Amino acid sequence: MDLKLPPLGEGIDSGSVVGILVREDDQITRGQGVIELETGKAIAPVPSSASGKVTKILVSIGDKISVGQAILSLESSASASVKPPSPPAAVSAPRPNRPAAAPPPPQPEEDPEAATWVHDDPADDSPVPAASPTIRRLARELGIDLRRIHGSESGGRLVMDDLRAYIQRLQRLAAHVRTAGPSAAPSQPPQPSVDFSKWGPVTKRPMSTLRKAIATHLSESWHTAPRVTQFDEADITALDQIRKNHAAAFEKKGVRLTLTSFALKIIADALGRHPVFNTSLDEAANDVIYKEYFHIGLAVDSEQGLIVPVLRDVNKKDIMALSKEMNDIAARTRERKISLEEMQGGTFTITNQGGIGGSHFTPIINRPETAILGLGRGALKAVVREGKILPRLMLPLALSYDHRVIDGGAAVRFMLDLVKGFENFDEKTLVQLEN
Repeated sequence: MDLKLPPLGEGIDSGSVVGILVREDDQITRGQGVIELETGKAIAPVPSSASGKVTKILVSIGDKISVGQAILSLESSASASVKPPSPPAAVSAPRPNRPAAAPPPPQPEEDPEAATWVHDDPADDSPVPAASPTIRRLARELGIDLRRIHGSESGGRLVMDDLRAYIQRLQRLAAHVRTAGPSAAPSQPPQPSVDFSKWGPVTKRPMSTLRKAIATHLSESWHTAPRVTQFDEADITALDQIRKNHAAAFEKKGVRLTLTSFALKIIADALGRHPVFNTSLDEAANDVIYKEYFHIGLAVDSEQGLIVPVLRDVNKKDIMALSKEMNDIAARTRERKISLEEMQGGTFTITNQGGIGGSHFTPIINRPETAILGLGRGALKAVVREGKILPRLMLPLALSYDHRVIDGGAAVRFMLDLVKGFENFDEKTLVQLEN
């Protein structure tokens, strides 16, 4: 039997082989990892779906493979008696660089002049081909111009199979447009290559799989969501003092207390009061999906690129638990030991540049979410308080949101609640955690 690449998760249908964990003639068990696959922003082992002896490995490190593609041939006690060793040869023969299974059929470019097309714009006086009253009525109800369809019967007569084939082609074209995304609509050609070496020494490095995934995801977000960014500042002088007051107690419990720990709780509270920021837009159905859970993504700056793991049910956890979970998931993310599941299901994202030294910026929405909050580095500024100029630690805030779902007034109210949360945090909650 052949072991094939199983489904990988929502929106993920392929990956690159970065490790092979077994060798030919190895005995493996069901659930044992056989290869390591880099899919988007994670590296994860792919488990075997059966037990047996590895007879042939059908992939190599660096191969890009798709769901349903054969990974290796396996001989089990059951399959050995049923099938001779012909399947491995059959699988290895059609093993090209591109996936062997599903991709070719949905490609509309494969048959631009399929038999179901006549021309895109039939003339007004073009004759309607012969067809039964049933087909004519169905075409009329569906708004289909029968002059666009070739009839396969004698004399060009249309039958139900012709109409069905035409509808299926329209569906494939629609699926291709959805898969390609709005960025494919303008169909801009790639910028031509430039020989930069004629002006001086250069080093060329291929984009990693992770960097390609980041580029695709952010480009799609940029071209799809009309983004607005709302800026403000929060006075975190008191909050920073609270953090310092309790940092040592948290350290004794093996937990690092950071500004992001507070931000998680403050944002979860604000999302509860402003549910439109905890949504996704179903573009196909034109529905806004209001989520009743609060899973907040945390952008992590790793050596390989920006990765966004998700902390689940933030509203149900205290700052101690959130800090511990955040420290753990950030460390595993930087080591590329995070699973695909831990990067899915987010409802809102935080990206914090304060640790590096950034100020205001315009974060790109992490679709399919509708909003993201950027945090900069707190800076001492001269601020007027009750007629006096005082030094205050001010935190830059940048809220980007999808204007198709969220209006400017809602963004201002949400931002004001965030500012209030940072400036009026209740220290008693931390005291209770330490006791």
